[in-house]
Amino acid sequence: LAWNPATAAADVPKVFASCSGDKTVRIWEESPSTRSWDCKAVLEETHTRTVRSCAWSPSGRLLATASFDATTAIWENVGGDFECVSTLEGHENEVKSVSWNASGSLLATCGRDKTVWIWEVMPGNEFECIQVLQGHTQDVKMVEWHPTMDILFSCSYDNTLKVWWSDDADGDWSCVQTLGESSNGHSSTVWSLAFNAKGDKLVTCSDDLTMKIWEADIIRMQSGDGYAPWNHLCTLSGYHDRTIFSVHWSREGIIASGAADDAVRLFVESKDGSMNGSSYQLLLKKEKAHDMDVNSVQWCPGEKRLLASASDDGTIKIWELGTLP
Repeated sequence: LAWNPATAAADVPKVFASCSGDKTVRIWEESPSTRSWDCKAVLEETHTRTVRSCAWSPSGRLLATASFDATTAIWENVGGDFECVSTLEGHENEVKSVSWNASGSLLATCGRDKTVWIWEVMPGNEFECIQVLQGHTQDVKMVEWHPTMDILFSCSYDNTLKVWWSDDADGDWSCVQTLGESSNGHSSTVWSLAFNAKGDKLVTCSDDLTMKIWEADIIRMQSGDGYAPWNHLCTLSGYHDRTIFSVHWSREGIIASGAADDAVRLFVESKDGSMNGSSYQLLLKKEKAHDMDVNSVQWCPGEKRLLASASDDGTIKIWELGTLP
């Protein structure tokens, strides 16, 4: 599921999209008076197989949906009705994830065919593939753009996270870093990644039952001094005993995880002032958050501490975090 970034303002009703194995995408909106959530639209009869990923453009006007039918659909909100305005084709088979860059000028997709595609957003809802990135040796599970810079991250069944970067606006994209087991990376499938609000840290989660925190000197990259590598900061292990499918970092620094043990966990950075760098501690564990695997956790971008979780049990739950101790 994905929250619409344009609905984070205090006076705008909150909206999120969910996608499912039932081949549909649903748009949900909060009713501020009743605090209930209503399904405002069902986007169907476009995808013919599971819809695996959805992502809003930064303006909140367009929604991209990636499907196992090998296509990515682009939907536009036209006066409250969602119309499919473009269909992106090219992947050989299942498309697993879709992500917009910070300015909304680029879209990335990835799939079971081991490739990552970068699309340029053209006028008139046209999308042109400008490069196909090859480097992963297995199914690519997720793509995610850095929150402020045009740096693309992809994680895969091949146990690695790859970082893609272009030196100049018209240059070719290339893999500038691979975070694998030899660089303190994961030893099994990397399912998901997320950035903190500042963009100088990222968290990854894996089938190896761990979460890892990485950091980079983004000030250096933003100043144009070239690429600064991501370094392993710490590993969170011993908290999960089943695959971790989803991680997401809230604006105030709380990491949520969703896993195959049906639980949702929240982590925060330890404030114990230890000499050996950062460490993270478990803030809260919600046992039996769902009846089956929790496959997506997403913090609402607004002021409220709302977390949405989606599960193989067919439900979405909205949680509100109370006051922190």
